[in-house]
Amino acid sequence: MSVVTAIKRLAHAEGLPLPAYQSEGAAGLDLCAAIEPDQPIVILPGERMLVPTGFAIALPSSHEAQIRPRSGLALKSGVTVLNSPGTIDSDYRGEIRIILINHGGEAFTVRRGDRVAQMVIAAVSRAVFTEVDDLDETRRGAGGFGSSGMTSR
Repeated sequence: MSVVTAIKRLAHAEGLPLPAYQSEGAAGLDLCAAIEPDQPIVILPGERMLVPTGFAIALPSSHEAQIRPRSGLALKSGVTVLNSPGTIDSDYRGEIRIILINHGGEAFTVRRGDRVAQMVIAAVSRAVFTEVDDLDETRRGAGGFGSSGMTSR
């Protein structure tokens, strides 16, 4: 299913590719860093940085964009998206920017055009709450935070 989404290229993204799927079956579109060519960003271990992408989007009202880490960056360098998944609401019109954190042991350098995150466009259901005195019973009940164990049953 395709979702028609308007995208605006900001001045500092000139020459960079639009967000793009890297394979036929990819769920996420790769996002590139839109920083000056002569001003790479160095993220020290434990440090976080806001990385611009140079694009703004207008999603349909029934959708969100989820910003997620790239698995290769996480595995090879310990660099990930801090608030993963980050959410871009359908009424946001500002630049998409990525909060990267370096959980690795060495400084990580982001250069112009580096693919730093991925964006998944997803349908959103809106909840309508009905207040009740009791909830239906389930086998799990109120158990959470590891209550289902570490091994399969």
